[in-house]
Amino acid sequence: MAASPVPVEFNSSGTICRGLFLKPETREFTTERGAPCVVMAHGFGGTIDAGLEPFAERFAAAGFSALMFDYRGFGGSDGRPRQLLSIAGQLDDYTAAAAFARTLPGVDPSRLVFWGSSFSGGHVIEAAGRDGSAAAVISQCPMMDGYAALKNLLRYAGPGLALRLTWLGLKDLFCEFFARPPVMLPIIGPPGSTAVMTAEDAEPGFRRIVPSDWKNEVCARIGLFVGVYRPGLKADRLPCPTLVLVCENDSVAPVEAVEAAARAAGDRAVVRRYPIGHFDIYVGEDFERSVADQIDFLSNVLASASDFISEAV
Repeated sequence: MAASPVPVEFNSSGTICRGLFLKPETREFTTERGAPCVVMAHGFGGTIDAGLEPFAERFAAAGFSALMFDYRGFGGSDGRPRQLLSIAGQLDDYTAAAAFARTLPGVDPSRLVFWGSSFSGGHVIEAAGRDGSAAAVISQCPMMDGYAALKNLLRYAGPGLALRLTWLGLKDLFCEFFARPPVMLPIIGPPGSTAVMTAEDAEPGFRRIVPSDWKNEVCARIGLFVGVYRPGLKADRLPCPTLVLVCENDSVAPVEAVEAAARAAGDRAVVRRYPIGHFDIYVGEDFERSVADQIDFLSNVLASASDFISEAV
């Protein structure tokens, strides 16, 4: 019987982040120092309950522990204003989550896996480079280059949306300066609307994985900073084996930037390609295929048969 997730919390630069911890269901990868741990966070405006738990449950069933957490200002974590997506803040949260994971009972601190999807698929490239001692990285349908994403938005939505996002971002900064409530912006919307993601598959795709009470909004100032966030340019600094999962029909995270980051990572990168869209990888057969590839990758990277403790012990 699968173990129930354990609620946990940790301090990130004075803000409490909350999440769930799953212990491994087998001892296949457990050594005298403990089991590997997959540290997991969601993408742009996502929370634990928006499709992360099925991945974590599969990792636990395969013999890995898993720590999922919500970034500051989102989901169960503290942070004001709510729904403020700060790139620097999220990177700090990921660093704090990794440090916290290394202190958890039963976790081998030398075998930490940095897992990210979509926006956090770029975060894990940056965070693992900073950390320097991650055992592996999994970057799923990642947003590797904000400049490329901005050009993609101009292609499918035109300059009008980019101008509206810029204007709303400036208004939000103005409100911050004068201590007024933030200007909020929808994360997803139908084509032609004013939202961060308006590609044809964005709204239906996101709706398939989020809970009914998910908040479709973010402080608008993030629209001013996404275009200069280019974590894929640091892929050559990755310290460990990295699995890059490419959705070839991705409308959100430009595939060319993902491929370029994988090439920069050189022989540290293992690439798996799927003929699907950005949101398909979370559900159905596409989820099954991708999670099987991820477990296979982790099994190969983290295996150390001479250290393993028999299940009979």
